[in-house]
Amino acid sequence: MKATREVFFRRLSSEENQRLNDLGLLVLRLVAGLTMAAQHGIGKLQNLLNGNVQFPDPIGIGATTSLFLAGMTEFFCALAISLGILTRLMSIPLAFTMMIAAFVVHANDSFDRKKLAILYLVIFFIFVLPGPGRYSVDAKILRNKR
Repeated sequence: MKATREVFFRRLSSEENQRLNDLGLLVLRLVAGLTMAAQHGIGKLQNLLNGNVQFPDPIGIGATTSLFLAGMTEFFCALAISLGILTRLMSIPLAFTMMIAAFVVHANDSFDRKKLAILYLVIFFIFVLPGPGRYSVDAKILRNKR
C-alpha cells in the first residue's frame, strides 16, 4: 500500500510533470484528431465526391460549400492536429465548425444530440492554449530552429 501511495502521491519534478503533460496532449491529439477524421471528415468528403449533398446550410453559404468546408476541416485539420502540425492554427477552424454544429445546426436539439460537438469544441479549443506539446511535428521543427 505504501508503494502505491508513493507512486501516485509523490511530488514529481517539473521535468517529469512536463513529460506527462506532453504525453497527455499526444494521446488527446491522436484520439480526438483521428476520431474526427475517420468518423466525420471522411464521410463528409465521400458524400461530396458522390454528389450526395444533403447537408445543412447553417451560415448561408450554400449546402455544397458548407459540406466542403466542414469535410475539409474535419479531415485535414484533424489529421494535422493528430500529427501536431500547426496545431494551434488547425484547432481554430475545427473549434469553429464544432461551435456551428452544436449551437446553430443542433440549436433546438436536446443536449444529448449536441454533446459530442460540444466535447470536440472544448478539446479543439484547448489545443489553442498549450499547443501540441513536445511530442509533435511542431515541437520538432522548433527544436531544429534553435
